[in-house]
Amino acid sequence: MHDKTIAELAAGLKAGEFSSEELTRHYLERIQAHDPALNAFITVTEESALEAARAADAAIKSGDAGPLTGVPIAHKDIFCTDGVKTSCASKMLDNFIAPYDATVVTKLKAAGTVMLGKTNMDEFAMGSSNETSFYGPVKNPWDTAAVPGGSSGGSAAAVAARLAPAATGTDTGGSIRQPAALCGITGIKPTYGRVSRYGMIAFASSLDQGGVFAPSAEDCALMLGAMAGFDPRDSTSVDQPVPDYTAALSGDVKGLKIGLPKEYFGEGLDPEVAKVTEAAIDEYRKLGAEVVEVSLPNTHLAIPTYYVVAPAECSSNLSRFDGVRFGHRCDAPKDLEDLYKRSRAEGFGAEVQRRIMVGTYALSAGYYDAYYLKAQQLRRLIRDDFTRAFEQVDVIMGPTSPSVAFRIGEKSEDPVSMYLSDIYTIAVNLAGLPGMSIPAGFSGGLPVGLQLIGNHFDEGRLLNAADAFQRATDWHRKTPRAFS
Repeated sequence: MHDKTIAELAAGLKAGEFSSEELTRHYLERIQAHDPALNAFITVTEESALEAARAADAAIKSGDAGPLTGVPIAHKDIFCTDGVKTSCASKMLDNFIAPYDATVVTKLKAAGTVMLGKTNMDEFAMGSSNETSFYGPVKNPWDTAAVPGGSSGGSAAAVAARLAPAATGTDTGGSIRQPAALCGITGIKPTYGRVSRYGMIAFASSLDQGGVFAPSAEDCALMLGAMAGFDPRDSTSVDQPVPDYTAALSGDVKGLKIGLPKEYFGEGLDPEVAKVTEAAIDEYRKLGAEVVEVSLPNTHLAIPTYYVVAPAECSSNLSRFDGVRFGHRCDAPKDLEDLYKRSRAEGFGAEVQRRIMVGTYALSAGYYDAYYLKAQQLRRLIRDDFTRAFEQVDVIMGPTSPSVAFRIGEKSEDPVSMYLSDIYTIAVNLAGLPGMSIPAGFSGGLPVGLQLIGNHFDEGRLLNAADAFQRATDWHRKTPRAFS
């Protein structure tokens, strides 16, 4: 059963080929058998999953079922889940039991999905390799000595190893698209404001956006349709109707104008990754799309801009974790200052501390204008580049990551090298655009992802372009041999 897509599982549930309880037990058994090798889950909610599956079976039997009713999924451990630990993979929140559900969780629960558990991630979503987790690194199912990407590495690894048919993720600078590429699955980050951030623990509020991982674009369309929509509890949520994403999947891309940014195919891109990417673009040509070169001249400014904006916002957001109201508290503090200092020093890992320090410095008196304000001005230039490009083309394509998955520990002592792995994804968040990664082939036995970038609220066109490619190829059907 685990080799089926969500659409196929939904059809099987509706036809009575298997029950949601049987399907859920199957995935729980796979998690028990395979997760020790991957460390993709922080929490497995077996009891509540089976209870939800039985409720889904009753809904299916009564004819009161939607397209996702009875389908098991996993949630990134950044989404609050009522009565279940929500840790953000940090010691700071190791003892935090969320008292409510995030809007994303509520919506998917209402759609009838069954939560299998909460997936591992980089601490507070800060990382590109899933090595900063308090619970240890997640392993890539294609090579357990390699990273799965981050920060949503647990979700990506779980879907790639078929421990869950789909999983939620968040993307602040590429944290859905990059792990999707490195794990050989499909992942989409919608337009900023399309999916509610209520109950999603904040890293950088103007960049964070919830999204989803699944084997195929069709599966992502089903999941995103259930997750998206206006939420009055989130001030950044956009009040705009959510289209039927599955209805947009015509498989026809004839006349689609694809832009290839010349800045994405230069120095720093692995030659083998470039070959796979170019072969994928050729497939689109065969399908009738028109390919033209475009320019995003401020691409080189994306990383320095992001690593001022994101740490500044993280410094502000994480100031609430002080050992007083919730989360980790140090033992026997001498006074209030000692409580703050030791609770935060013990609760936060090295990467989180690094970003808090950088962000606090950038926001401090005398440096705000020179760093944070300047970064916001550069951010506007980056967005303007995309605006001009979309006057010429419908979709922008290129590599998702400059290389395939690197080895665990390879970049741990070199933060700058780690940050460069997000070179092609960060600008999309700075501009608030939708982006996705789809499997495009392999290099050295490891997956390569093709990134698709759309204009604001144009997720339907992105999903259709991805679906057309997946109808013509079978890269999204490949699974790691050890987990097949």
